[in-house]
Amino acid sequence: MSERGDASSAPTSTAPASGSAADTIALLRSLIREACVNDGSVASGQEIRSVRVLQRFLAEAVATGRVETHVLESAPGRASLVARLRGTDPDAPSLGLLGHLDVVPVDPEGWTRNPFGGDLIDGEIWGRGAVDMLYLTAAFACVLRDAALAPEPPRGDLVLLAVADEEGGGEYGIHWLVRQHPETVRVTEALSESGGMRMGRHVAIEVAEKGSAGRRLIIHGKPGHASIPYGAKSASYRVGEVLQRLGEVMPAAQLGPLWNAFVGARIQDPALAERLRDPVRLDAALPHLGGIAGYAHAVSRITMSPTVLRAGMTHNVIPAMGTIDLDIRTLPGTTDAEVDRLLRAVLGPLADDIEIEHLRGWAATASPSDTPLFAAIERAVEAVADAPVVPIMAAGGSDARVLRELGIPAYGFGLLGPEWSYERYREGVHGNDERIDVESVTLSLEALQRIVADRLR
Repeated sequence: MSERGDASSAPTSTAPASGSAADTIALLRSLIREACVNDGSVASGQEIRSVRVLQRFLAEAVATGRVETHVLESAPGRASLVARLRGTDPDAPSLGLLGHLDVVPVDPEGWTRNPFGGDLIDGEIWGRGAVDMLYLTAAFACVLRDAALAPEPPRGDLVLLAVADEEGGGEYGIHWLVRQHPETVRVTEALSESGGMRMGRHVAIEVAEKGSAGRRLIIHGKPGHASIPYGAKSASYRVGEVLQRLGEVMPAAQLGPLWNAFVGARIQDPALAERLRDPVRLDAALPHLGGIAGYAHAVSRITMSPTVLRAGMTHNVIPAMGTIDLDIRTLPGTTDAEVDRLLRAVLGPLADDIEIEHLRGWAATASPSDTPLFAAIERAVEAVADAPVVPIMAAGGSDARVLRELGIPAYGFGLLGPEWSYERYREGVHGNDERIDVESVTLSLEALQRIVADRLR
């Protein structure tokens, strides 16, 4: 389904023409209330509900004739909205604002408020997706609307990509759009999620993401009747041996080009910083990092986490086979062959009797930090927050990697308040009682407005 500059297809917007944090907050609350929960199944998400909210919000901008919109469904209800504000100069940058509309499931028992109420209480907006990443998706939409309503059009295109299925891997969202409708997502640079938290006095901007190289270990034993275990060789015991090995032998640290910047921004103790910059002494220093230790461990090496174990089918049969699924996260430049060699080295003497099956994965991605867009981010953060920027690598993944794979520089953006350490940010993402404060929404919106003006005016 596609719509071009057709305001009649969506109800008239009631939002004021002026851009403000109040508009963004109202839109954020509306998006939270749509409860586009993605549990990984095809029928979940139903992002079409939030697409309709955005259509109403953008109706006045579409009515100017400057904005063309496309509502694109990869499956029933799995809709993404692409809104393009055309610039006047075909040689100018085309800036993409990549936000997702789906959210992860909740355990209502763990919440003190309605996770889909969108409540505004004591300066905080509560609800699933408030941090990840509906506040940015709302800010992206607000900035595009205001740019469309400005007296003069921008020099370059400004493109809102409000997509489905990020939490499920993007097969019904950005991946499908790139495959089926590449012309609609055409941009030369982009902003997305996973930035804005504070590293000391620095503001973290994500320039890279680890890759995923999932593996299944297939472990064989000798079956038998469970009542006579002598002479059998249970695959369950062998699964236990492999797990013990994986827990005892871990990949060594590999400190990439972003590590030194992270240590310099976050670690104030010179002696501790020196230890962290030494791959041999790094692991012994991790316990001194407090809540940031998990992040530091993850981005300083390839990680291997056993996640799903299987062995046996009935209680009275000694299993002949067991499997261990591994979530393996890779560093930029790591190949599949290198992952297999590393895994065999970790398994050591057990490796010869284990089959390794490749599961779904993707390569780590990175964007350079010497681009005009990154420089614009630095200027905006300095102007709004009086703070320097530090480029970081995310331990997890986002839709931005799909654009990076196409050669498009993409950065995890945001400008959260001074109290938003990395630890607080991680607690908010996918956690109970997810919420974001009005100050952080306001700071992010102001910085975003400056970036758009910098790049497109």
